[in-house]
Amino acid sequence: MSDARGRTGQDRIGAPPFACPAAGVAERLGTSAETGLSTAEVAARRARYGPNRLRRQKPRSAIAILAHQFKSIIVWLLAVAAGSAFAQGDLVDGAAIVVVLLINGAIGFFTELHAARSMEALFSFAELRTRVRRDGAVKMIEARELVPGDVVILEAGDVVTADLRLLAASNLQCDESVLTGESMAVGKDVAAVAADTVLGDRSCMVFKGTAVTQGAGEAIVVATGMASEIGRISGLVQAAQAEASPMERRLERLGYRLIWLTLALAVVVIALGTLRGHGLADMIQTGVALAVAAVPEGLPVVATLCLARGMWRMARRNALVNRLSSVETLGATTLILTDKTGTLTENRMRVARYLLADRDLRVAADTPLQPGADAALGWALRIGALCNNADLGAEAVAGTGDPMELALLQVARDAGLDRAVLRGEHPEVAEHAFDPARRMMVTVHARDEGYLYAAKGAPEETLAHCTQVWGADGPAPLPAAQRAQWLQRAHAAASDGLRSLALAMKRSARADDDPYDGLTLVALVCLADPLRPNVPATIAACRDAGIRVVMMSGDHAGTAVRIAREAGLCDEAPVVVEGRELVDFDPATAPPEMLARVRAAEVFARVAPETKLAVVSVFQGDGQIVAMTGDGVNDAPALRQADIGVAMGARGTQVAREAAHMVLKDDDLATIVEAVRQGRVIFDDIRKFVVYLMSCNLSEVLVVGLAVGGGLPVPLLPLQILYLNLVTDVFPAFALGLGEGAPGVMRRPPRDPAEPIVGAAQWRRIVLLGG
Repeated sequence: MSDARGRTGQDRIGAPPFACPAAGVAERLGTSAETGLSTAEVAARRARYGPNRLRRQKPRSAIAILAHQFKSIIVWLLAVAAGSAFAQGDLVDGAAIVVVLLINGAIGFFTELHAARSMEALFSFAELRTRVRRDGAVKMIEARELVPGDVVILEAGDVVTADLRLLAASNLQCDESVLTGESMAVGKDVAAVAADTVLGDRSCMVFKGTAVTQGAGEAIVVATGMASEIGRISGLVQAAQAEASPMERRLERLGYRLIWLTLALAVVVIALGTLRGHGLADMIQTGVALAVAAVPEGLPVVATLCLARGMWRMARRNALVNRLSSVETLGATTLILTDKTGTLTENRMRVARYLLADRDLRVAADTPLQPGADAALGWALRIGALCNNADLGAEAVAGTGDPMELALLQVARDAGLDRAVLRGEHPEVAEHAFDPARRMMVTVHARDEGYLYAAKGAPEETLAHCTQVWGADGPAPLPAAQRAQWLQRAHAAASDGLRSLALAMKRSARADDDPYDGLTLVALVCLADPLRPNVPATIAACRDAGIRVVMMSGDHAGTAVRIAREAGLCDEAPVVVEGRELVDFDPATAPPEMLARVRAAEVFARVAPETKLAVVSVFQGDGQIVAMTGDGVNDAPALRQADIGVAMGARGTQVAREAAHMVLKDDDLATIVEAVRQGRVIFDDIRKFVVYLMSCNLSEVLVVGLAVGGGLPVPLLPLQILYLNLVTDVFPAFALGLGEGAPGVMRRPPRDPAEPIVGAAQWRRIVLLGG
């Protein structure tokens, strides 16, 4: 905590900067909005606060990856058998087991090392630059050189490089989806807010890692590096504990059972032989032979090859997995907690519908609108393109500017209305920029012998300036009752999680007419972050496989519920838990009724990163195998805590990718279904070859044990048993591990997380086959 306070400069402020007036924050941080910090003061603060940089978790080293290959209890059991052989002077037997261990380790090491390097290649470390005012002059500096008290100049298109308290703002909007999960751009101003205001509502703050989509501003740096909000969340990621995978736990349980079985057999045989008059040294050698016979030496090699094959298959499908065991974990998944923005949705605003005077028109992504078929629709498309400061570029994903304005340009372009052509026909002669007080924007365009006023803004404010509405027969008077109906339509759209803008116009003979007086309402345009096309099918496939899917979003409840319904996650009356219900939520001390509500939830809305982490812990405490999907910084702690975290690679943040166990390079959620299938097939294959190998080993144990019990010479020496286990048994076992899976593998419920690889049914089969 002391580190965070020192790096934020909050020790100078004495209160959260968003709860203090802007002038007070500047004064207490010892800086001036007009001149900024001096060069000498910057040097002193850099020495105190350090560089403005996040501490990145060190990637897994080659040594750590190699050591991980030898953590299995079965590997240790084989190592003990090798040590026993060497102690008895059986150098060939011991060397044979060591070779098996090295082969197994090499396969796992090189497979995981390649995956780790592939994931490292996704991380970008391009150094950002930012504009600051120092010594009274504006200059560009490297972002890492920022210190608390610096005055930063913000413009549209900037990536924010520290946590900032606004000093001035002009139509400033920011995309905070990577931090809060809210897909809409957020308006900013300089007014202080209450000290208990949640992160997503701190309107006088802009945060490191977010982007300025519109407007301009000046702000003072209040937190850098790990003391920023993104740094705090990064710290949660590093504190979250990744658990052993279900396969690792199952193999460990199997290994312990084999240890006790081996010890019991060895003790019984040595004691029986000694009682019959055999020499102790001979019996110890026989005990070693039985131990070698009881342990399936080929199991680690075949299991590693099987998991590696699954890993390679996933890589061909653009899914990078950081560990071999992670492939099987998805197959054991019982619950998927999924983020909304950028995971279920495209994280890109699109026009969802136009509300016209006589109808509601839904906009389909694959069906362009026809502006010539309806006069009101044609004017709505033109107004949205003309009253617009965004730049769409060659493709929507390459555009710059406010996401809502980009969506208006895209729907017009899809309808055949190019903004450049429209402005050629209607040259812009004046602009009345968006005013936070009026919440409207108006542009003036020359047209014929007069002027066209194109307006857009918040429905309430825009309707207040409209005296007419464009109906089926053209402009008509807009009485108060009809204005109220339009507002009800806007509120209904908002309750569905849609963002609405009113589009209006007027014609005038003058370019200097009152831009807000006597407007004609043309339409309300409703925008949304659309669902990815394949998400409903993916959710349906998960349900067919018996996997429960729950949404966890930082966005508002209305938006989250709308997306959940479209995705097929819930019905018309879902169980929704909002973040304000889970303030300071701790699973260890939460009342039973709150835990029951969390367990029943279908949608979590407006949840903070700490809450996501706690919710994952609740379900893991119930014995669930939890997968978490996400792409934002706010998802990263839960991604690390989950049994398997799945991050988006193309649009996901670096923090999220580093926290995840699996990265989808093409952001295709359908890959998860294939991963689940692959994991289930792998478990089935591992179970098949374990049964096969142990039935072979049982035969060897019976042959050696019956010979000793009957006073006969030992028919198989340890080296001969090793040859059987590593040569004659391994290749058939590996063939069993190459199965494509049963046809109904994705239509059965997930297996019980506590179910062992070798259960009662498998033991019966081993006895039947091996006896």
